[in-house]
Amino acid sequence: MARLSDANVRHAREIIARYPRTKSALIPLLHLAQEQDGWVAEDAMEHIAELLDITPAEVLGTASFYEMFKFHPVGRYVVNICGTMSCALLGADELVHHAESRLGIKVGGTTADGAITLERAECQAACTEAPCLQVNYRYRYRVTPEQLDTLLDDLAAGRLADEIPDHGVLARVRQQIPAARWVGPQPPEAVTGPAAWIPTDEEAAR
Repeated sequence: MARLSDANVRHAREIIARYPRTKSALIPLLHLAQEQDGWVAEDAMEHIAELLDITPAEVLGTASFYEMFKFHPVGRYVVNICGTMSCALLGADELVHHAESRLGIKVGGTTADGAITLERAECQAACTEAPCLQVNYRYRYRVTPEQLDTLLDDLAAGRLADEIPDHGVLARVRQQIPAARWVGPQPPEAVTGPAAWIPTDEEAAR
């Protein structure tokens, strides 16, 4: 799809400047690309490689390790239903079949209106709350088929827009780190004092 927009390039350069080694900014920049388009496009990966002075293969090699990064268009909402042991024992398969029937798609598919992509996920680290699912990585616990219906209705009606942003958006508040607290270009092995972002006793007492 698209390279990073001018605004995102400016933000990318700010992120890069926080790190002593530019490659350390790779994952934040991948999230930036996914926030822009809803998925990580090839052009965006090439652009990130240029910004970090690495190869596109290095970008893809890192991005493809993480399930959260998508390399094709997905729905506005990605519904991940956990299928690992605790969830499987407490009804995850029933939940998946119900979702497929309700949405008219199979796992891995996206509804015709582009609203919802249905996926199965490995352990979501909420085994005591099984069966669980995530919508754009926001949790729902102990979900029944009836609760899933309500969730899908609420998504379609826009009633959860304040809670669940479009896929790719990790947070609505952009992280801002004062320049005085950036790590900067100094290599880690050259650092002998406490980290710059840790307040001194004097600062902590204010």
